[in-house]
Amino acid sequence: MDFNHWNLTVQNGNYLPFSSSLLHQKQACFWSMWGFLKKEVVTSNIHIPADLTSERISLPRDVLDLESSFDKLERELKEINSNRDTLRQNFTQLTEINHLLCMTDDFFEEVECQLSISENPSEDSLYSSRMTSRRTSYASTNGPLKLGFVAGVIKHERFPGFEKILWRLFHGNFVLRHAEIKPHEEVNMAEVPVKKDVFVVFVQGDQIRGKIRKLCDGFQASMYPCPNNAIARKEMRSNVNSSIEDLRLVLKRTEEFRVTALTAAAANLREWMAKVKKMKAIYYTLNMCNIDITQKLIIAEIWCPVSDLSSVHTALIKGSEQTGSSVTPIMNRIETQQTPPTFNRTNVFTSGFQNIIDAYGVGNYQEINPAPYTMVTFPFLFAVMFGDCGHGLVMTLLALWLILHEQHFTKLKNELSDMLVAGRYIILLMGFFSIYTGLIYNDCFSKSLNLFGSSWSIRPMFQPNGPWTNETLQGSEHLVLDPLVSGVYSGIPYPFGIDPIWNIALNKLLFLNSYKMKMSVIIGVCHMLFGVTLSLVNYIFFRNLKDIVLKFIPEAIFMLSLFGYLIFLIFYKWCVVIKSDSAPSILLLFINMMFFDYSSEGTMLYKTQKPVQIFLVVVAGLMVPWLLFFKPLLLYREYNQPKLKSSSNKLPMQAFGNSISEPLENIKKVSMGDIFVYQGIHTIEYCLGCISNTASYLRLWALSLAHAELSEVLWKMVLQVALRVTSGTGSVLLALTFAAFAVLTVTILLVMEGLSAFLHALRLHWVEFQNKFYNGSGYKFTPLSFDRLLNMP
Repeated sequence: MDFNHWNLTVQNGNYLPFSSSLLHQKQACFWSMWGFLKKEVVTSNIHIPADLTSERISLPRDVLDLESSFDKLERELKEINSNRDTLRQNFTQLTEINHLLCMTDDFFEEVECQLSISENPSEDSLYSSRMTSRRTSYASTNGPLKLGFVAGVIKHERFPGFEKILWRLFHGNFVLRHAEIKPHEEVNMAEVPVKKDVFVVFVQGDQIRGKIRKLCDGFQASMYPCPNNAIARKEMRSNVNSSIEDLRLVLKRTEEFRVTALTAAAANLREWMAKVKKMKAIYYTLNMCNIDITQKLIIAEIWCPVSDLSSVHTALIKGSEQTGSSVTPIMNRIETQQTPPTFNRTNVFTSGFQNIIDAYGVGNYQEINPAPYTMVTFPFLFAVMFGDCGHGLVMTLLALWLILHEQHFTKLKNELSDMLVAGRYIILLMGFFSIYTGLIYNDCFSKSLNLFGSSWSIRPMFQPNGPWTNETLQGSEHLVLDPLVSGVYSGIPYPFGIDPIWNIALNKLLFLNSYKMKMSVIIGVCHMLFGVTLSLVNYIFFRNLKDIVLKFIPEAIFMLSLFGYLIFLIFYKWCVVIKSDSAPSILLLFINMMFFDYSSEGTMLYKTQKPVQIFLVVVAGLMVPWLLFFKPLLLYREYNQPKLKSSSNKLPMQAFGNSISEPLENIKKVSMGDIFVYQGIHTIEYCLGCISNTASYLRLWALSLAHAELSEVLWKMVLQVALRVTSGTGSVLLALTFAAFAVLTVTILLVMEGLSAFLHALRLHWVEFQNKFYNGSGYKFTPLSFDRLLNMP
C-alpha cells in the first residue's frame, strides 16, 4: 500500500488538547465513576443491554454533560445506598430485639417454674447439662434470689469463647440462656449473612452486671434494654413488631427505587463506556499534535494511504463544519527520510491469512505480501498431510457452522472461541482442500470409493490367457496381477485419483509410500522456486538490477540444476515403461550424480544422462562463487570510486536489503570484511538450505501416511470389530462402538492430527517459503480505529 507523509493544519474548534496531568485526571474520574456504576448494576443482577452505540463521535461539550450525568447518578446512588444501609441496620436491630424479647419471655416462665420448686442443682450437674444442650441454665446454690440480667446479641462463632470466660469469672454463679437467631427472608439483604445468637445472663448484684457489660463490649456484642415485667415486655414487643413492618415497607420501596435508577443507568452503560473510550483516544491523539503559537490551530504530521486521501480530506471538511470552525483544513504533502509503515487492506476472509503472515513479521514498506498466495498454498499443504475426504467434509461442516453462528461465538469472549471465529475461513478452505486431496488419495475414513470402475481386471489372469487355474486360487494365499498379461490392465488410468483396487493390495503401503514421497519433493521444490520467483518481483519493483543479476539468477540456476533436475527424473521415470526389477532408484541416482559416481551399470534412465548430470552439477557448483564473490567485489569497486562517492548518498550495504539512505560521512563505518562475511553467510545458508528445505518438505509424505494409517487402525480395531458381530446384541454393540469411533475420530484425527498438520504447514511457509523473498522487518500501520478500540477488553 502506497503511503505519503502529510502535514495537516486545522482549527481545533472546541477540541483543545489536554495537558498530560489533566488528561489522566479526567480518565481516572470517568473510569472510577463507570466502574462504580457497573459494580452496582452487576451486584443487583440487572441485565446490561447489548452494545447499541451510535457511529456519531461525541463532541467536546459532551464531556461536561457526561461528567455531570456521572456525578449526579453517583451521588444519587451513594445516598440511596447509605439510606438503605441505615434502614437495614435499624431493621436488624429491631429484629434482634424481637428475638430477645421472645426468648426472655420463655426463659422467665422456665426460671419461675424452677424457683417455685426450689431446686438447687450442683455445679457438676449444671456443667454437664451445659455441655449436652445448647439451652443451658446456671443457678446459685443459695436458694431463690432476686436476680438482675444483661441481654444482648453476639456473633455465633464468638459465643463459645464468651461462655467460657463467663464460667471462669463467676464460677457458675449465673444463669445463661441463648438461642440462634434464624434470619428472615426479607432480612437476608447483606452480601454475606452473619449468624448471631441472642443471650440473657442473670446474675446477682449491679457490680457483676457491670463486669458482664464490659465483657460484652470486649466480644463486640450488642446489648439491648429489656423490661423486667411481662406487661412492659409485651407492650415493647408490640411496638417493635409495628416498627419492623414499617421498616420492611420502607426498605421495599427504597430497593425498588434503587433498581429503577440502576436499570435506567444500565441501558446507557455501554454507550457511556464507548463515549469515554472514544474521547480518551481523541485526546490522546491530539496530544501528539503540535499546537500553533496562537493556540487556535493544530498541526499534525500523519501517514496516510494514497488511496484514502480523498476520504481523509472529506472527513476533515465534515468535522470542521460540525465544530463550527472558520478555518478550512489544509493538507500539504511533505518529504521525509522516515520509513513508511506497512498497511495491507484486509476483509473478513483475508484477515486470518494476513495474521499468519504478520505473526512471522510485518513486511517492509512496499515489499511483496505473501498473504494472497498463502490463501491457496497454506490450505493445500495442510490438505496434503490431512488428505481424507471424510475428515475434510467434517471440517468443512464445522467451518460453515462457525460462519453461520459467528455472532453467538463472538459474544462468548473467551480465547478458544475468538481463535475459532478468527480462523473460520482458514478452516473452511482447509476442509475444501482436504476433500480434494482425499479424493485424489481415494481415501474416505480409510476406505476407497469405486466411482468410475477399476482399470484392473482379474479375469484375464485365468487360462487360457493367463497362468491361473482354480487350483491356483485354492493353493495360494497371495497372488500377483501381471500388467503385461493382455487385459489385466486396461491401459486407461483411473480418471481421478488412485485406483480403488490398491485398497485391497498387500503392497498398498509400499506403493503409497513411493508415490507420496515423490509428490512431496515435487511440491516442495515447486513451492521454493515460486518463492525465489517472488524475490524477482521485489527486485523489479525496487529497480534493483544488481540483485537480479548477482542474486536471483544464480539462486534460480542452482536450484533448477539440482532439484529441478530431480523433479525431471521423477516425471521421466513415471512416463517410461521400465520393469520393476530393473528400475533404478531416484534417490541413488541423485546421490551418485552429486558424487560423480557412474561405476554401477544399469543405473541410467536415458542415453545422455551422464553428460547432462555432469554439466548440471558443474553449473550448480559455479553458482556458489557467483553468489559468494561477485556482489561483494562489485560493491568494493563502487566503494573505491570517488565519482560514485560524490554522486551517491547511500551506503554499499543498502544493496543487501536496506531501504533507508544514510549520509555520506557514515560510509567510512562500513567494513568490506563485514560485506564479505554477510554474503558468505547468505550463500552458505541458501545452498545448504536448498537441501535441508527440500528434505523438510518430506513431512508432507510422513504426516500423510501417519494420518492414513491412524484412520485405518481406528477402522479395523474399533468399527470393523462391531460390524462382524452377528448375535442379537450386535446392534447395541454397533451403536456403542460407533459412538467410540466418532469420539476417537474427532479427538485424534480431527483435533490432534489437524493441529499437527496446521503447525507443519505453518512452518513450511515461514521457514521454507518466505525466507526466499520476504524480509518481514517492517512495522505495522496502526491508525486510530474506534472499532478496534471498542473491541478491546
